[in-house]
Amino acid sequence: MDVRKAVGMLAVLALVGGFLISGVQAAEPIKVAQVVDVSGPLEAYAKQSINGFQLGLEYATKGTMQVLNRPLKVIIKDAQGKPDVGKQMLTEAFKDDKADLAVGGVSSAVALAMLPVAKEFKKVLIVEPAVADSITGSDWNRYIFRTGRNSSQDAVSNAQAIAKPGVILATLAQDYAFGRDGVKAFKEAAEAKGAKVTHEEYVPMNTTDFTAPVQRIIQALKDQKGDKYLFIIWAGKGNPFKIAEMKLDEKYGIKITTGGNILDAMALYKPLVGMKGAIYYYYEIPKNPINDWLVKEHQKRFNGPPDFFTCGGFSAAIAVVNGLTKAGTTDSEKLIAALEGMHFQTPKGEMVFRPEDHQALQSMYAFKIKVDPNVKWAIPELVTEFSWKDLNIPIRNKK
Repeated sequence: MDVRKAVGMLAVLALVGGFLISGVQAAEPIKVAQVVDVSGPLEAYAKQSINGFQLGLEYATKGTMQVLNRPLKVIIKDAQGKPDVGKQMLTEAFKDDKADLAVGGVSSAVALAMLPVAKEFKKVLIVEPAVADSITGSDWNRYIFRTGRNSSQDAVSNAQAIAKPGVILATLAQDYAFGRDGVKAFKEAAEAKGAKVTHEEYVPMNTTDFTAPVQRIIQALKDQKGDKYLFIIWAGKGNPFKIAEMKLDEKYGIKITTGGNILDAMALYKPLVGMKGAIYYYYEIPKNPINDWLVKEHQKRFNGPPDFFTCGGFSAAIAVVNGLTKAGTTDSEKLIAALEGMHFQTPKGEMVFRPEDHQALQSMYAFKIKVDPNVKWAIPELVTEFSWKDLNIPIRNKK
């Protein structure tokens, strides 16, 4: 071959190769904003959600951290547990960072403040892990999806664990959206099964002295006939379970019941051996390959098992990757169409985004508390798994 032709061909090949390399380098990342309470009273939940989301992206992309041949870029924003800050952070993510979609809302109050921002920018927000029913209920809009469970899922599963004719209940909850939505849903679910809720107590989020509300609960329940329970709904700091020291069961026949929580919080359940309730996730309960991977990988990286909101962040990541893959684009309208009715596998097994309100229907687990002196927290021993098909979860977004 002529030397000049050979040099020319090499130059062309180098130019083509350069174009190919620059094309790969120029692939725009898919930007996902994760707006969570990195600081504030719910920071422990946010840390778990961040770790779970990262692990979930790795699992769903088989370690490539790419979707649609584009790299994934996660932008973490601190909502500080403050609704106005959460709203500002999501606005900043969509407007300045050009995020394609977002995940987050740890506090229900923060999540509710973010919902109109998603609608304004016409971008999908996957709510995880905020719980209030109103998020996919009265305040919902079509850009909102939620992988986290809602108050009704907590309520219906907890009601199925204890409620029946002859059961008399009082409730204790924090005085904000999470607590009030939770009590409303629990009361509806419990009374549908024949139980009766006779008293409701709401206290500030930072309450540490429960003497006065407990005295009112005792007065409301002590003369009632039947199986008496105090149902506690609590998130964040504070320890309402020290109420057990008042020996309500021994003195007044009032048993304590509650839903599950993160492992640190369930250390507070240790005095409550035999307590019944229902839980969203405990790492030893689901039996499937995804949960096996999560438990093994989390143990290896963090020297401990995955927790409540680690699972939640992981599930949100699975939804993001599956949704984008199915849509074939980051276009919001096509992404909404892909996510609506989508079935996807998570550490809890199958979830499905209900088309009517974009709430992820999912399994919940009835438990009974047992204590192992070698384990730092109380163990929620599985009694019954309620699959998403077993739970009649109301649709609450009708105006």
